[in-house]
Order: sequence, then structure tokens, then C-alpha cells
Amino acid sequence: MTNLFSVFDPSSSILGLSLNWTSTFLGLLILPLSFWLLPSRYYYIWTFVSTTLHKEFSTLLGPTGKVGSTFLFISLFSMVMFNNFLGLFPYIFTSSSHLSFTLALALPLWLSFMVYGWINHTQHMFAHLVPQGTPPVLMPFMVCIETISNVIRPGTLAVRLAANMIAGHLLMTLLGNTGPSLALSLVSFLIIGQIALLLLESAVAIIQSYVFAVLSTLYSSEVN
Repeated sequence: MTNLFSVFDPSSSILGLSLNWTSTFLGLLILPLSFWLLPSRYYYIWTFVSTTLHKEFSTLLGPTGKVGSTFLFISLFSMVMFNNFLGLFPYIFTSSSHLSFTLALALPLWLSFMVYGWINHTQHMFAHLVPQGTPPVLMPFMVCIETISNVIRPGTLAVRLAANMIAGHLLMTLLGNTGPSLALSLVSFLIIGQIALLLLESAVAIIQSYVFAVLSTLYSSEVN
């Protein structure tokens, strides 16, 4: 019996070149041409979503946020959401379920925030290590705790997204594999359950991309 998690391993390749990661950019091919050329319904929907996200990210960044920085996080939200949704299609590699993808997004973002903050706002970054109102006796411990919580941020960002993507897909795979052994009367219940899980995974795909973008925005707002 093979490992259950092996269904998430990259397997398609030509001449040793892995083709699974091409699904990361597949979302651009799915969008209709009218989305780019004409003010279609897709355009209006996406404009509404982008405007809403822009307002929310601007609020999170506060008045000290750089002009135009919200577009970075809107693009991040879009990329993660497209990849989450593409993973729901059969035989398409879910790139957002791998740490090599999620860490490649979270680690450079967090590192750039830290470098910018420590170079330009050193005193502000030191002040963040000791929360306001901390007793002098607990200050050394608070510095250690705050430092550890800051260092593990990119890891928690990456693991949260990958784990949520794997969990739902794994449950759907387990239920789907029981189909051939079930009685015909129970197959209809299995199909209804799979459809319900698919709807749940669609919601998770949006929520997790939103959480990823919002947490990245909050981390960047702390260095200003």
C-alpha cells in the first residue's frame, strides 16, 4: 500500500522537467479575452472585489502605509485564490498545497518587511519586542517570546495555507476511493457528500487566500 499523501506528489514530467507546476500559471489561460478587452460582467465583478480589498487593506495599513502597497497584497490574494481553485479540478496539480510554493511567497515577504523595518525604523522595531505595560521582571521573557513569534510567522503562514488545502483534498480523495466498494443505494449519498465538500472547498479556497493576504498586510503594517 502506497503512502496516502503520495497523491499530492508531483508526478507528470517530460524529459525530467516537472509539468505539475505549470498549473500555477494556468489561471491566466482560463480567463476569457473579454475580461481584458471589454468592460464585461467579469470585469465589473473583479473591479468590485479589487476595490473592496483595496479599501480593507488601506484600513489595515493605516495612514503611514505607502501609496500603492495595497496592489501587492491584492495581487497576492489573486494568485493564491486562482491556484486554490485550480486544485479543485480533476488531474490538475494543486501547487498551493506544497510548502515549496507557500514558503516561496511567505518567506520573501516577511524577510523584506523585517529588513525594511530594522533599517528604517529600528527604534520602533525594538519597541515591538516589549508590549506596553509589561512589568520590568517579565521584559526578558517577553523579548524572547516576541522574537520567537516573529521568526515563525512565515512558517505559520505557509503551513496554514498548505495544510488547509491538503486536508480538504485528502478527505475528498478518501471518500472518492470508497465509491467502488459501496452499494448502489449508498452511491447517491456519497455523490451528495462530495458535492457538499466541493462547495466547502470552494469557500476554503477563497477564505485561505484572503487570510494569507490579510496576515501579510498586518505584518507589513507593524514595521511602519
